[in-house]
Parts: sequence; structure tokens; C-alpha cells
Amino acid sequence: MTTLQSVPALGTHPASGSLPSRAETRDQLSRATYDLLVIGGGILGISTAWHAAQSGLRVALVDAGAVAGATSSASSKLLHGGLRYLQTGAVKLVAENHFERRAVSREVAPHLANPLTFYLPVYKGGPHGAAKLGAGVFAYSALSAFGDGVGHVISPAKAQRDVPELRTDDLKAVAVYRDDQMNDARMALMTVRAAVDAGAVVLNHAAVTGLRFTRGRVTGAELKDSTDGTEFGVDARLVLNATGPWVDHLRKMEDPNAAPSIRLSKGAHLVLKRTRPWRAALATPIDKYRITFALPWEDMLLLGTTDEEYEGDPADVSVTEADTAQILDEAAFSIKDQQLSRDLITYSFAGLRVLPGGPGDTSKAKRETVVTEGRGGMLSVAGGKWTTFRHIGRTVMNKLAALPGHPLAEDMEPMNRLPRKLPLPGIANPNAVAHRLLIDGPAPGPRMAPDTARHLATHYGSLAFDIARLANENPELAERVHPEAPEIWAQVAYARDHEWAETADDVLRRRTTLTIRGLATDDVREGVEKLLADRD
Repeated sequence: MTTLQSVPALGTHPASGSLPSRAETRDQLSRATYDLLVIGGGILGISTAWHAAQSGLRVALVDAGAVAGATSSASSKLLHGGLRYLQTGAVKLVAENHFERRAVSREVAPHLANPLTFYLPVYKGGPHGAAKLGAGVFAYSALSAFGDGVGHVISPAKAQRDVPELRTDDLKAVAVYRDDQMNDARMALMTVRAAVDAGAVVLNHAAVTGLRFTRGRVTGAELKDSTDGTEFGVDARLVLNATGPWVDHLRKMEDPNAAPSIRLSKGAHLVLKRTRPWRAALATPIDKYRITFALPWEDMLLLGTTDEEYEGDPADVSVTEADTAQILDEAAFSIKDQQLSRDLITYSFAGLRVLPGGPGDTSKAKRETVVTEGRGGMLSVAGGKWTTFRHIGRTVMNKLAALPGHPLAEDMEPMNRLPRKLPLPGIANPNAVAHRLLIDGPAPGPRMAPDTARHLATHYGSLAFDIARLANENPELAERVHPEAPEIWAQVAYARDHEWAETADDVLRRRTTLTIRGLATDDVREGVEKLLADRD
């Protein structure tokens, strides 16, 4: 493994299109009055900033931590229609989810999403029968206009050929349907890039310390750069609170008497090494409402999720021993014991679902998006699903256009005049990109390894060629960060110069897969920190 001591600083020779320095960005934010200040760099804030910039507004986006640093990089990694919503009669919702899912995975970001076959096992004594689930997956596929095939039922023996660790004791049948999968952190980063390409100004690791008011109206925010302690402010005609689990904290800055508007549900996940290849995912019914997933993801196996009300500090959310035991116990309904050994666990993570306030079981609560206006005119947006992130951005923009007094409407391009399926940066056929990376290697020099080429193609699309050029110009950047992972050091330099990476965790957990693989060793972390420090 390269120690990076021999890798020269790239900051003195930045690649074209490198991000401005933090000082330059702070200065830019301080000098202008923005049409819209978005506080919160999760997918709701990012999507709104993207759509707002596309509509012609002057947009700033800030986040107290990393871009997609909380729940938006702690999801189940799915773009899905929501099979379980069918039993509640939410047919229109499922159809809308399917439209968004297919738009993202086929036209907006085919380089970041991939189709995934799901097997829904039907066990003797289980909560659902084969006929019911067979009808359910058929209806599910019909609501996507059969664009992913027809939902059907297969034999246990056929399913076990694709999922060798499938438990077949008392297994009566297996229902089949299809959805899509993604790396949520990479999807969020590409959406940020799209917003910046459209003119938005973005700064992460900048926490709001207070709001600015003009005649009782919220007209900006005071911020503190957590990297060096610099304090500055941003003026805006309108402020959007998209802080996810912290939405009520910011609402109280606007109005100390603001009543709670949300409740939180924790979703925990485990990542394990796979004992054998999986060619399909498992979605196993636990009861009438809940399903536990076992998903082949990033050459690993992703298990989860839990759904329990959470009342603590959002910053403290973590996976507990009880969460781990629950996930493994529920996975054991359909997975053989050898795949569920605790020794195979490489990583665990938990995110917080933001749900509308009110009583009842969180597992039955609607995953709806709520947009509210506070007494100081600040808008707050909370809730929703990753699958519909583009729709949520459009919904918030339509809300902005309809505000009393129309503060932004005259300056906005109406949503119905913008392209409905604008692609994210790097859009390309990942198979073609991987092929090009393999055949266009440096000469002289070793060709790129197939697993690295595939990894770059499916995480960056055509932007992978920029990383390949970095590796070609500096052979030490072409070496693997860890011998057991496909990532190369050029990705770390690229994350620093083009993807707002400020900390080792920004790189190891959200820009690469090293943390989830259990490979973020002390040596790796030290090398990443050294390369990040070479930005000047």
C-alpha cells in the first residue's frame, strides 16, 4: 500500500475546474444577497438547490457537517416504488414512485443506479401467502407499466441458485419483483455538482449560529466555519430550512415558541462480507407491515432495517447491540447461519427518518414531505423518500412560487418549463466507461485493474476519465488505497479538489467504500489526511 509520503502535493497544480478555496467561497457568500439560502446539505436541500439554480435563482447552500453526512448517506440504498404501500391502498403513490425511480435509474443517473432483482420468500406460517404475494408483485410491476418485467412466483430451488445462502426449510414459494439500487452518498454528491454547475454556491462544515432578521422576517444566517473558526454571514431574500432531524432546532431560532413539527424513526443497518456471490436481493416479510432486506451492495451484503421511534440528539444516533441482534435475528428468517456470523460484520450505520408529528407506530407512518412557513417567513421542509428526491425539489419550488407576495416568482423560471429529466453530471453507460478505462491505459505502464475500472465507471460515470488522467499523470496515484478495495489514491485527490472533501471520513465513508468494507485502517486514514492537507 502506498504511504503517500512519496506523493507530491497536487494543490499547487490543481486540475481544471477545481473548487475555489473555503476562504474564497466564504467571501463570495458574504458579499452577495441570494434569492434563496438553503440550510442543510442532505438530499432534500441539495435537490431544492439544484432545481432553484436551474430556475434562474441565485442560490447558496450551507451545511454544518459534510454534504450528505447524516441520513442521506445512511439509507437502505434503494430507489423503489414501495411494495408495502400497496397493502394500504396507496396505488397512486406507488405509481408516482415508480415513475421517479425509473427516471433516475434510466435517464437522470444510469451511471449511479443499477437494476436489482428481489426475491420475496414465502414460508409456511408466514404473514402472507404465496397467492397474495404473487398478486402483489404482479400489481407492483403493472404500476411501472411492466417496464422491469412481470412480477411472478418461482420455485425455491430456482431462487437458491441466485441466492445460495437462502434458507429453504419450510419455504413454499418465492415472489419476484424488480427495483433499483444506488450508492446514496455518490448520488447526493453528483446532485450537489449539478447544483453548482447551474450556479449555486456551496459550503459544507459551516454551522448556523443564528438567523438574520429584517423587520421580523428571516433574511439570512450567521455561520461559523468549523474547519478554522471563521465567522461570517449570508443575506438572502428567502431561507429554506432543510436540516432533516434538526429542522425543529432551526425553527426555534426563528421562533422560540415554535411547537415540535416532526418525530424521528431510527433505521439501523449492518454491512457484512459475503460468503458466496449473490445475484438477487431478499425482501423478507417480518409481519404485516415490515420487511427486512438482505441486499448485495458494493461487493458486500447490506442487512436491515429497523424502525423505532428516536427521541435523543440526532448527532448521537448509532447502532446499538439491540439493533444488531434484531437485524441478525430477522435476517435469520431467510438466510443461513454461516452468512450471519458476527465475524463477517465490517460496518454498521444508522439514519433517522423524519416523519410528520403525531401518534402511532412509526413503521406505519407515511413517508410524506411537509413544507411549512414560520412566523419569520422561513420555509421548513422535512420528510420524504430518496426515490422521489427530484419530485421533492420541484414541490418545494412550486411552494416558493406560490408564497404570499410572490417574493421570488418574478425571478423564477416556472418548473413546468424546465426539463423533467435533466441528467446528473457524468451521465454515461457505465459498461462503456469501464471498457474505455481498461483499453485506454497509460503507455508505457500497467493497465487499470478490471475491478477498479468497474468501480470508477459505476460511481463517477464519464467523470471517471478525469480520475484516470490524474492516475496517468502520477503513477503513485494509480495505486490502490488498500489492496483489498478497488479504490485508488487518485480518487482521494479528486475528492479533495472537486467533491468538497475536508476530513478523512468525508473520503473514507462518503466518497469511497473503504469504511463500509472495514478497510479504513490507521495507515489508510493517515495517508488520506496527508493528501487532504496538500490542498495548498
